Amino acid sequence: MTFISAYFTDIGTKKETNQDALLIKTAKTSKGNVGLFVVCDGMGGLTNGEIASTTVIQGLSDWFEKELPDIVLNVNVTDKIIGKHLDEKIRFLNKKIIKYGKKNGITLGTTLSIFLVIDKKYYIVQIGDSRIYEVGTELLQLTKDQTLVAREVERGNLTPEQAKFHPRRNVLLQCVGAREEIEVVMTTGNINETHTYLLCTDGFYHKIDDEELIDFIHNVQDESPMKKNIAELINIAKDRGETDNISAILVRCSR
Repeated sequence: MTFISAYFTDIGTKKETNQDALLIKTAKTSKGNVGLFVVCDGMGGLTNGEIASTTVIQGLSDWFEKELPDIVLNVNVTDKIIGKHLDEKIRFLNKKIIKYGKKNGITLGTTLSIFLVIDKKYYIVQIGDSRIYEVGTELLQLTKDQTLVAREVERGNLTPEQAKFHPRRNVLLQCVGAREEIEVVMTTGNINETHTYLLCTDGFYHKIDDEELIDFIHNVQDESPMKKNIAELINIAKDRGETDNISAILVRCSR
């Protein structure tokens, strides 16, 4: 696989710091190119959220460089083995953030959405409500929001439209760094080389319609227009009243 990617992040209109954090890492191996793409949305007030999201990004960057090569090059590597190593790393980072919070008497945490590409497959890890989409002529959300309102929609207590404007739409069921026990949700799938993959924090998607995501992202195949279109979508979100930090990564994969 070869990767074309672009990103953009914005502090927003009211926040004092940008607590979002992003990671884009690629490497050549004897089994082909490997790519790791991550978005985190930190929370905790002042700079605490930034500490949480940065801790996760740095930890995953180190994992990509120091541990993943041995995993990928293992002749017996399976989806289960890859998932096990990701699970262990995320649980380690969760404990690290909790320990830091207890030591400093603060509460902090971060969402986490991972898009790992090995050969023709992707591996997605989801904690919180940052999202990953596959964008073609239609929009497919590959992650499931771990929020109070998403759970109520699933139970039939809210409609999707009610959930969009619910006052508690940002209440998370879990994040990295909030409690000892977390559920690391991993899904896998095959890369579609004609589609674009979008990773974004909730500040990006609340004010943007699905049709706009398709219009601005589908069929844009080069880094410069990809970055330009992300920036334009972020400005649209801000013009419509989004006040949160806003971040997104676009990825296209081909052989």
